[in-house]
Amino acid sequence: MPAMAHVTRFLPHALAAAAMSLGLPSFAATSAVPVPTVAVTPAQAGTGGETDGTLQAIRQATVAAQVGGNVLALLVKAGDTVRAGQPLARLDDRDAAAALARAQAAVAQAQAERRNATLAAERARELRRQGFISQAGLDTAETQAQATDAALRQAEGGQRQAAVQQGFTTVTAPFDGVVLQTHLEAGDLATPGRPILTLYAPGAMRAVVQVPASRAGGLAQATPQVELPGEGTAAGTPRWVTPLRSTALPGTDPVSQTVEWRLDLPAGLPGRPGQHVRVRWSGATSPAAAPSAAPRGPLTVPAEAVLRRGELTAVYVAREGGFALRAVHVGTVGTDGRVPVLAGLQAGERVAAQAERAGLAGAVPATGR
Repeated sequence: MPAMAHVTRFLPHALAAAAMSLGLPSFAATSAVPVPTVAVTPAQAGTGGETDGTLQAIRQATVAAQVGGNVLALLVKAGDTVRAGQPLARLDDRDAAAALARAQAAVAQAQAERRNATLAAERARELRRQGFISQAGLDTAETQAQATDAALRQAEGGQRQAAVQQGFTTVTAPFDGVVLQTHLEAGDLATPGRPILTLYAPGAMRAVVQVPASRAGGLAQATPQVELPGEGTAAGTPRWVTPLRSTALPGTDPVSQTVEWRLDLPAGLPGRPGQHVRVRWSGATSPAAAPSAAPRGPLTVPAEAVLRRGELTAVYVAREGGFALRAVHVGTVGTDGRVPVLAGLQAGERVAAQAERAGLAGAVPATGR
């Protein structure tokens, strides 16, 4: 970068010739044309910028199998709209059906044993009143009746559990939504926890961005805006939307050293999960800034001060009695309308605020500016 600054400090004759070939008049003028100038200043670090992100559904679920079995039928495909409770897939239920049949038989057996024990307890009470059996005999009969009551409740619980397990062989939608992706096909083996498909609720979306951990603190007071895809708008133009709320996750990724920010968007906006979006931040601060010295970012100039002609990117540097065209290397225009200058200028230099006007014959720096 120092080498480029040295090369571009004094514009060579070749660059001047290029300016003439592009139709850019020199600053030699027959009548003075005053042009306002601005100082080249460094931007405050962390005062804004843009970040790439992706859209994500606020309500999204990966539906998985809760029992094992082959997938007999996958009833939906990606892009289908489903209702809550609608069957999505059917699994082989022969094992579950056999388990349910065993549980039902156990209930029938427990009911028979309970009836027998109840009748035995009633006879024992009658015999005790007549004095034919002891109190110990009556206690034994009543205890056996209570034991059969407990056995029946246990068998009924097993039957309900078996019925629930059989119900898991039909996978249903947990909420109204759209099928985003399927992970299994008919004939695949489903095991407990293995994803079958991914479902999301349309309408409620959020933008998810990864921000360097060093900047995460400074964005707490920033105002984010999300540039949505242009679908559904006039001429397909993008639109900037202010999120309803922004939340930074408390953890930092140990590999990328980034913090995830989630920006909840208003309902009904265009876009699908996974689409690329841009997020711009304004009003950010730098938490590490010392009171006596604000952190400095790259040098910046107004966007109107940059002249673009094909491959040429330059500015008009104010010199005594006129302007000198100087090639520069610039970045992307920021949200504040200023362009970062990566090479070609030094802090404190003054450039024409209006590059097109500074190219006119007779253009000179305005006095007092």
